[in-house]
Amino acid sequence: MPHFASVTAGRERWGAHAAVPRHRHRDGYVALVLAGGYEECGSHGRFRVGPGDVLVHGPFEAHLDRFTAAGADIVNLSVPALGCPPLRRGRVRDADAIARLAQRDRPAAAAELVRQLYATASPSPDEPTSRVVDWPDLLAAELLRDPACRLDAWARRHGLAAATVSRGFGRTFGVTPAAFRLEARAHLAFARIVTGAQPLADVAQATGFADQAHMSRAVRALTGAPPAAWRGSNRFKTR
Repeated sequence: MPHFASVTAGRERWGAHAAVPRHRHRDGYVALVLAGGYEECGSHGRFRVGPGDVLVHGPFEAHLDRFTAAGADIVNLSVPALGCPPLRRGRVRDADAIARLAQRDRPAAAAELVRQLYATASPSPDEPTSRVVDWPDLLAAELLRDPACRLDAWARRHGLAAATVSRGFGRTFGVTPAAFRLEARAHLAFARIVTGAQPLADVAQATGFADQAHMSRAVRALTGAPPAAWRGSNRFKTR
């Protein structure tokens, strides 16, 4: 059975240069940054966030966090009843109002956050606009776009040794690229399993698994339950 980390509901503070190893949460939630900033490397890539930024975490997603010299002041809010917003990163216009509301009514604060949330592709105020995306970010994006991506071929195209790719990606994301790719496939399969009626064998083929048994092992490792158990559950359906 996988180990799931708990989420500190409400406000939490992190000190200068704090680091949180890669971990996985069972339930979805959103993190709103009130002050300071940090880098998060997770199931959907690497994000650097500052005040007013929001990171959205879906069920069973994993990430690690590295905090800046200023540390960070964050509000974590659960949104299971509302369904996780479709964004991965966004911003809100009045973070302080949401933080004040969260002190007395967290569900209402979560609803207000979702109401305010808007997409942004631009850096946060604390993030340099000239930031260069490094090759681990390019590889993560490629693995998310195409979970069937061959790592050896990708390394050759970018003039990198396979061992360099494995070590460098692991230092950034806390997991090997092969494991990241397998998790990406498992997330795709899980989404199809809980929201559709496609036969499981077809889901396995469509998401790049060798067979249904391979998919079942990956989904169980990700969620703690096999596909058949999720097919009969509507817990994560939003419509």
